[in-house]
Amino acid sequence: MEWWRRFGPASGNEPKLADPFSRYVITTFVKGTNMGPYEAARHIPGVSGHELSYTANRHFSIVLLNEAIADLVNAHAQLDISQAWGDGTAVAADGTHMDTYLDNLLAETSVRYGKPGGIAYHHISDTYIALFTHFIPCGVWEAVYIIEGLLKNTSEVKPTTVHADTQGQSFPVFALAHLLGFDLMPRIRNWKDSTFYRPSKQSEYVHIDALFGEPGRNVIDWDLIESQFRHLMRVAVSVREGAISSSTLLKRLRSGSKKNATYAAFREVGRVIRTVQLLRYLSDAPLRRRVTAATNKVESFNRFSQWVGFGNRGVIADNDPVEQEKAMKFNALLTNAVIFHNALDIAEIVRQLLEEGWTIEPEDLAHISPYLTEHINRFGEYSTHELGIQPEAYDPKLDVDFAPLRDADPAAAGFGQAA
Repeated sequence: MEWWRRFGPASGNEPKLADPFSRYVITTFVKGTNMGPYEAARHIPGVSGHELSYTANRHFSIVLLNEAIADLVNAHAQLDISQAWGDGTAVAADGTHMDTYLDNLLAETSVRYGKPGGIAYHHISDTYIALFTHFIPCGVWEAVYIIEGLLKNTSEVKPTTVHADTQGQSFPVFALAHLLGFDLMPRIRNWKDSTFYRPSKQSEYVHIDALFGEPGRNVIDWDLIESQFRHLMRVAVSVREGAISSSTLLKRLRSGSKKNATYAAFREVGRVIRTVQLLRYLSDAPLRRRVTAATNKVESFNRFSQWVGFGNRGVIADNDPVEQEKAMKFNALLTNAVIFHNALDIAEIVRQLLEEGWTIEPEDLAHISPYLTEHINRFGEYSTHELGIQPEAYDPKLDVDFAPLRDADPAAAGFGQAA
């Protein structure tokens, strides 16, 4: 697993650097922690601020950073210890506020967060690692990026269930997720404002009819769905094949006229799927625990990634939107590298305990999070002499049977807890 080999000049030629490996690792550390190159050069021997800035600008791109992130995700998925936290079939999406300079054309004041800046929008696997990261303006509707991150994820981890906070509730998002084969299950609150839709005017329910409002009201228009079904599938295939981005489509559907047949059809499909999901959420206590556990993980990742990106007090100094996006990718790459390293350390300690005769239950490991920070010193003089030492091959195997976790309720097994 050599993620640093992804980087190099845009020309594709060999890098004209004395030690490309060291420079790429150091640059990832500097940019991932949000330290400025010249500030970092004061604490890292053997490099200059100009060299770090040049390497970041000329040898790193958004595409290459995404590929390196996917390499780490794939390596993490091969570790047996990752099975203690999930099986990779679920992902949680959520955004966290990032400060930017005020004299920035893209800086907006967020109504939700109450301050200017942008949003780092992460898709976090149930195994704690970040699959994909966006940097989006505060003024956009976060839910439109739920599907986008799933489609742009190029790793071998392919989740089919996506969780989100209450912002993820939207008829068009439910509809598009269903058409693309994803099970969207957001965390739900404000039940009194939720509308349930009947399959027909004659449908009545013995114990829960009050949820659907007055008899004969809130009825699904199946004829509209049938008449527009071919068009809905064409749109879904266009999104899947990349002919149109899901975020662009959902923005149009959200602001589109209610008289537009495509908007109306997406809305009707979304009403069907959302009603089913509301009923599932209401009746299935283990499901509610899984949703809470997943959203807790992404919120914990937000805190952990901000802890990693401690430089410049967390303020994104670049005003160029491309550089802002790269800054988020650098931070996600470095955070994933720390998560991977922590997972290896946890596995090594488990092996030592097993050799000493301890019995390690998979439920115990499920309570441990790889978002560990106590052993990391972020400040001081950064030593680079170990970069030239070839690391030993790591062992992904662990003599622990994680099958019982798959059969039990994940939240009950400790999946809902994150450091």
